Amino acid sequence: MDIEESFYRHVAQTSDHPMGLVVDRAEGPFIYTQDGKRYVDFISGIAVSSLGHRHPAVIKAVQRQLDKHLHVMVYGEFIQEPQSRYAELLTSQLPPQLDRVYFVNSGTEANEGALKLAKKHTGRHKFVAFNHGYHGDTHGSLSVTGRDVYRDPYLPLLPNVEFAEFNDMNGLEIIDEDTAAVIMEPIQGEGGIIPAQKKWLREVRKRCDEAGALLIFDEIQTGFFRTGSLFAFQYYGVTPDILCLAKAMAGGMPIGAFVSSSEIFEGFKHDPPLNHVTTFGGHPVSCAAAYATLSELLNGDFADRALHIEQKVKSVLEHDSIVEVRGRGAMLGMELADEELTQQVVEECFDKGIILGWTLHSNTLVRLAPPLIIEERLLEETLESILTSVSRNS
Repeated sequence: MDIEESFYRHVAQTSDHPMGLVVDRAEGPFIYTQDGKRYVDFISGIAVSSLGHRHPAVIKAVQRQLDKHLHVMVYGEFIQEPQSRYAELLTSQLPPQLDRVYFVNSGTEANEGALKLAKKHTGRHKFVAFNHGYHGDTHGSLSVTGRDVYRDPYLPLLPNVEFAEFNDMNGLEIIDEDTAAVIMEPIQGEGGIIPAQKKWLREVRKRCDEAGALLIFDEIQTGFFRTGSLFAFQYYGVTPDILCLAKAMAGGMPIGAFVSSSEIFEGFKHDPPLNHVTTFGGHPVSCAAAYATLSELLNGDFADRALHIEQKVKSVLEHDSIVEVRGRGAMLGMELADEELTQQVVEECFDKGIILGWTLHSNTLVRLAPPLIIEERLLEETLESILTSVSRNS
């Protein structure tokens, strides 16, 4: 049985029509298939490979840690150098109140942990989230996801979750004294690349403070210079009580985290002890990769690079059939005139070796999230190819 047959017969599928690339290797901004074709990964593995695929510093860190040890104990019991070093480096880039990190394996696990932490700290059980927000597919994360297309097949979900409109001052009164936390993306990803308005986001922070509720920022997709600052909250000037991270965190290795204050994390240590644990969270290889990734990001000009990508994309992708290019940094969405055109453009670009983001649940939006290391010439050539495809199919 060849690899394709094994994939379609034995690997659980998530759609009737997977992209089906038979990957041979990946390097920098490119993915190479077994038939010898090269693809520009213009979505960075869904905002994961910001440093490109197999960045040398990440590979070196992984290899070095492999020679020391892999998993040795469930989370939090043994002192492991990769965890401690990375937590120190990460928190050094954050406001003083975000001084402690809990490592997990993925973004949805980070959000799950954040929800539990908010309940434990406040003693409350209500959550406020926003329509069109997306926080993951596990039950707790799905419960605060504001898209019925994901939620409906799994109802009933967690009780005591209320939804407000994103960027709408009306309705924020639902943040009240019963609210444990408000959870939100500073820029909605799956919801259509919708940035929060600064004034509105500051009002959300104010309402949380008045009600004694915690504010959780899901920066799983916006983090690590994707939007032009290390984290999107720094651009907005609004600091969350809990910060959730994953995706671009470790250069392609699996890891996630939620970050908060030492005071808030106290609740996880008692009543009972070990009341939130994970076997593989903070895996030493992933933490070593994350340390190397963040070090590379901090030593480069990636904030400026992300903003340059935004400027370049918005200046090149101008056409009557392009309704709008929105977003910030290298987290962008190209809204096209209709569903048929969107499908034609994505499929034609794919045939030409360009991987774009488009799902059944965003029928007219093409998500653009190139690696931050993409060279200028390749960026320009790729954008011109996209524009040509839009023109030809309009």
